[in-house]
Amino acid sequence: MSRFYHRPENALKRAEELIAVGSNTSALSLLHEIVMSKRSRSTPLTALEPIMLKFVELCVNLRKGKMAKEGLHQYKNISQNITVTTIEMVIKKFIELSENRVSEAQAKADKISIDAVEDLEASETPESIILSTVSGEGDKDRTDREVVTPWLKFLWEAYRTALDILRNNARLELLYQSIANQAFQFCLKYARKTEFRRLCELLRTHLSTAAKYAHQAHAINLNDPDTLQRHLDTRFVQLNAAAELQLWQEAFRSIEDIHNLLGMSKKPPKPFMMANYYEKLARIFMVGENYLFHAAAWSKYYATFRQNKNLSEDEHQRMSSIVLMSALAVPIISTSKTRAGYVDADDAKPKNARLANLLRVSRPPTRESLLKEALGKAVYSRVKPQLKELYQILEVEFHPLSICKKIAPILAALTEQKDLATYVRPLHQVILTRLLQQLSQVYTTIKIDSVVQLASFPEPYSHDIHTIEKFVMNGCKKGELSIRINHQTQTLTFETDLFAAAKGTISEGPQLQSLPSEQMRLQLVRLAKRLHTAITLIDPKGVEYKAAARKSAFMEAAAHIQEERKQAADRRILIEKKKELRENEIMRKEKEEQRLRVLKQQQDQEAERIRLEEESKRREQDRVQQVRMEIEKAEAAKLAAQLAGELKGRDLKMTQELQQLEKERKEVQTKVKVLSKKFDHFERAYRREEIPLLEKDYEEQKRVDKAYYVALRKAAVESARLKHEEDIQAKARMLRIMDDYRDFRAKLQAQRDEEFEAKTAWAAEQIARAKAQRIQEVRERKEAEKRRKEREEEERALREEEERRREEERLRQEEEDIRKREVTKVEEAERQRKLEEQFLRQQERERLAEEKIARQRMELRGEAPREAERGGAETEKWRPRRAEPEAQTPSAPGKYVPPSRRAEVGGDRGGDRWRRDDGPRRDDSTRPEEISSWRQRERQEPRLDDSARGSAPVISRPIIGAGKWRARLAERGEENAPSSEKAEADDNGFTPVRRATRR
Repeated sequence: MSRFYHRPENALKRAEELIAVGSNTSALSLLHEIVMSKRSRSTPLTALEPIMLKFVELCVNLRKGKMAKEGLHQYKNISQNITVTTIEMVIKKFIELSENRVSEAQAKADKISIDAVEDLEASETPESIILSTVSGEGDKDRTDREVVTPWLKFLWEAYRTALDILRNNARLELLYQSIANQAFQFCLKYARKTEFRRLCELLRTHLSTAAKYAHQAHAINLNDPDTLQRHLDTRFVQLNAAAELQLWQEAFRSIEDIHNLLGMSKKPPKPFMMANYYEKLARIFMVGENYLFHAAAWSKYYATFRQNKNLSEDEHQRMSSIVLMSALAVPIISTSKTRAGYVDADDAKPKNARLANLLRVSRPPTRESLLKEALGKAVYSRVKPQLKELYQILEVEFHPLSICKKIAPILAALTEQKDLATYVRPLHQVILTRLLQQLSQVYTTIKIDSVVQLASFPEPYSHDIHTIEKFVMNGCKKGELSIRINHQTQTLTFETDLFAAAKGTISEGPQLQSLPSEQMRLQLVRLAKRLHTAITLIDPKGVEYKAAARKSAFMEAAAHIQEERKQAADRRILIEKKKELRENEIMRKEKEEQRLRVLKQQQDQEAERIRLEEESKRREQDRVQQVRMEIEKAEAAKLAAQLAGELKGRDLKMTQELQQLEKERKEVQTKVKVLSKKFDHFERAYRREEIPLLEKDYEEQKRVDKAYYVALRKAAVESARLKHEEDIQAKARMLRIMDDYRDFRAKLQAQRDEEFEAKTAWAAEQIARAKAQRIQEVRERKEAEKRRKEREEEERALREEEERRREEERLRQEEEDIRKREVTKVEEAERQRKLEEQFLRQQERERLAEEKIARQRMELRGEAPREAERGGAETEKWRPRRAEPEAQTPSAPGKYVPPSRRAEVGGDRGGDRWRRDDGPRRDDSTRPEEISSWRQRERQEPRLDDSARGSAPVISRPIIGAGKWRARLAERGEENAPSSEKAEADDNGFTPVRRATRR
């Protein structure tokens, strides 16, 4: 590219030519080179401003945000010392073009979305169905991402660039705040939460670095009320935007920023600004479920907002009702779901103090203080009747069995009101706390089901057993409740600590009677009152004396009341005067500071104006010189080109022309030399003519100075002579009174000597007395110190003796404990040994019983038939019953046949029956009743308890035959014991054995 187009005057034309042929990128590069060139610093702003406007337009069209940022920074550095109007115009143009392109992109995206729908009746197209399977976006979302999102990014970068350029410059402060407000509106319009957080952080960074650049010429001065007010307005816009976007953490940080700026302001903030401040703070606390500070913020909001005299009565009623409702809904027991809710109260104090500072109060609020404010005439008189009734039920009346029934219809009515419905859920926690507190004054123990029934509310506010249990545990942890839960009996036990300390709050609510702890705490107080009453009855003169003293005090006070009032009025007047003087002094200092500030500003402006004029002159001279040099170079180049073109075939003519040019150049040099000599001759002539004039002027000056010196000397001599004569006359007058002066001086000296001697003697006497007293005090202190040391030595000896005795007692007790443990260990070992022996004997008995039962089974089955002798009776032989001839016994003789197969061998007469050889067979018809009788008795006997399975090993006797069981019952002497004959007969029957041995 030719350097001809780098000139600012021609660069704009060249850029327009490139744009006309579609080379926007080349035009932008050309303008960027012009703007970033060092030559542009000396270019007049009138020529550079159109270039910047075209440069900004091309940057927006091509979305070149980085190039635009570089160019704007360069333009700011060039023009900020001359004028800021052109900077404001360029940046406004930049932002306006960016916003227009976003609007055009939005309209284009909407048009694309409408044009893409070919069939209005078709709900979905195949393409949309395929895209929906791989992406969750709709057609409009994809169109916006492709068309609108790039321009949104560019607009956001444009806002950041503008804020970065305009920061920390007092002359650009108005445009800075305007761009910040536009950026907030951008975040609100397009719901850009992430960009909103970054914008807030950017503004905080700019404000924090304002002090760093305070030494610059046009730095931001936050002590200026107008500047501070503009920052406050911007922060309030930021707070409103954060609340609208529901970015509550960012809103809280905005509240802190506003609080810090209000602390820097010397003027009180406007009421409507503070009302907005408290209203947003209340919303933030409500979202964070901090109901205590939410109620405090609402109270401050109403106190500020009611200063508006145009507020209607309905609005007063609505806001006062919210104030009382928010105070009532503050939970007595905090139910935080995070670990922050379980921190110690001392750890929460810094946080509460920080929140109290945001509310602009000296100490953190409490539920009682908020209720006290809400009960004031300005609030309580305008509250709705339903809320008054709710307050009476919760805080005044005592009715534990009907509190929920009375409050339920009130809460149902409050739920329908939009402003009060948000407080219904936390209010249920307060109601449950009051219910448990009032029940603790009436009951000692109550069923949990009864509490659930008393705390019954319609859905979704109903309480089950688990909710109440969790609430009770939290209340006990916080120290507001003292309740024990018994899960075995499903009861609540209200415990009372007789030595509990008094609480500083009245969170207990209405009381039916004094608590036992209060009675114990006030016992001495009641005793003192009754003793005082008894003393009064015994000696009434003391009462009369006190009454007389009180009467005399009242009379004396009445007599001096006028004087005290006068003194108070005088003191008040004096305080007002001092206050007025202090205010006047402050105003005077402020005026003086303002005057000095204005004077300094004027001086700076004058110095800046002179500097700018000199800079302008210098730049104009440089520009003229540069233009001249460029013209000469252009003419030389033109001439060289012309000569080069005519060189071919015209060598002679070119040589002549070159000689002519060289001749002209020499002539010019000769003329310049002649002129310089001529200037030297003129200067020399001027100085020659000036020399006699300077000598004449020097002589005249000498004459004038000499005459002035002579006159001054004469005046000084005359003045000294007159002063000497006056001193001589004064001396003559003083000599006449010299004798009187000496007599008066001698008399005064004698009087002073006597006084000095008297004071010296008195001082010596006082010193001697003080010295003696000091000596006596030192002696007494030494004796007291000696006695104290002796007493301490005795006490130390007693303590050592007591410690030695205690140590011996402790050692003796330890030895005794060791001996007892050894004895216990020996006894335990002996007991274990006996238990083991008993266990072994029990095992041996079981083994013998099992062997006996096994032998009996074998005898009954015929495997080893034996003769059994029973106490001298004849031997009875048992044999299997022989089958009938016609019955075919399928099994071998002597083998057991189950009942299901007995029909196959001839009914009840089979080979499995046993009888005696010489007697009738046994009658089995009576066996079931007898067996049921001893089985019933067996069930009545104590068995192994399942609850003892986790304890030590338990060994029970085996269950043996029914005959032996009856024999054992007979030995015990029970009435229904069966006969021994039947026991013997049944004992030989087959009965299964069951073991119940557990180890």
